Amino acid sequence: MGRRLSDKETGMMCMDCQGKMERGTAPFHIDCRGYHLILDSLSVWVCIQCGESYFEEVAGEAIQQVIRAVDTHTSTLLLSA
Repeated sequence: MGRRLSDKETGMMCMDCQGKMERGTAPFHIDCRGYHLILDSLSVWVCIQCGESYFEEVAGEAIQQVIRAVDTHTSTLLLSA
């Protein structure tokens, strides 16, 4: 597995305002199929100019896996009621 690049090495720019992106944290929340999921502090890229945040692809995939798992278990709980 490759090493992570530092903020200076990536030179990432915000897709909204073209501001500089830095590592940070942000909450994620979703209301879906009878539940409310909150993840308090995920690793993200945050624009220092406008505050927009972006997940890396691997984080987005992990979030989708969590949502699918919660969907499965919520469906089971709701059917049992």
